[in-house]
Amino acid sequence: MKPKCLLALLAVTCASSLCMAQTASIAEDFKPSTFNQPGQEYPQVNSQGYARFRIKAPQSDSIKVSLGLGGRGGTKLTKGADGFWTGTTEGPMDEGFHYYHLTIDGGVFNDPGTLNFYGSTRWESGIEIPAHDQDFYALKDVPHGNLQQILFPSKSTNTQRRAFVYTPPGYEKDKSKKYPVLYLQHGWGEDETAWSNQGHANLIMDNLVATGKIQPFIIVMTYGMTNDVKPGPGAFKSFKIDHFQTVLTDELIPYVDASFRTRADRAHRAMGDYQWAVWKRI
Repeated sequence: MKPKCLLALLAVTCASSLCMAQTASIAEDFKPSTFNQPGQEYPQVNSQGYARFRIKAPQSDSIKVSLGLGGRGGTKLTKGADGFWTGTTEGPMDEGFHYYHLTIDGGVFNDPGTLNFYGSTRWESGIEIPAHDQDFYALKDVPHGNLQQILFPSKSTNTQRRAFVYTPPGYEKDKSKKYPVLYLQHGWGEDETAWSNQGHANLIMDNLVATGKIQPFIIVMTYGMTNDVKPGPGAFKSFKIDHFQTVLTDELIPYVDASFRTRADRAHRAMGDYQWAVWKRI
């Protein structure tokens, strides 16, 4: 046998052995994802970061989960005699939150077992792979701030716009204290719901304040897409930054300063943007 052929054979053999060993070593300690619908057992995750799915679709011919490794088309589920389709990701997933959907006989659907979250410019299923530092954003027995929805008028867009405002623990007790404000923008793939629903921003703040690692401040979470931009190639070219600036500086900030006890000056006001990791004074 030629050396190159032998090398290729050994590579295939080793890869096959690795796959078999990987499959055999999956820990069977799967538990329901923390984002499952009430009472739903699947999807599940294990201590290694694998995800397992189970879908009832007795009349279907094929089901694939978009979640998977290496861009190889996700996870294909296998149909059982009971009409349930099951499958496990071929390897452990990255820690943290993931969006996914199902492709059933060519159609795109959300998993009925889990909650839906706005991401990838649509409402998608969500699953949480436990992180080694999940204590950072865990729900703990500490004083909690308040997360509320506000609707503020926007004459420039002729709409009532929505934002979510986090006020830190103690905000309601000391009526004389004023707080700095962080404006967290979101746009395109996600919206103003993501910071708390997927990102646990309020729980992170509660925990940091409780341990004295930061000084309390207000967070305003908004949607930065102020004009209607449709998904597609070159879509961002139609985004108008002047509309965004008007909504932020002329409408949202004055509304927040009038409705909450803020330190209403440039030195105590900042903006963060998820998409571009921009932080600046405003």
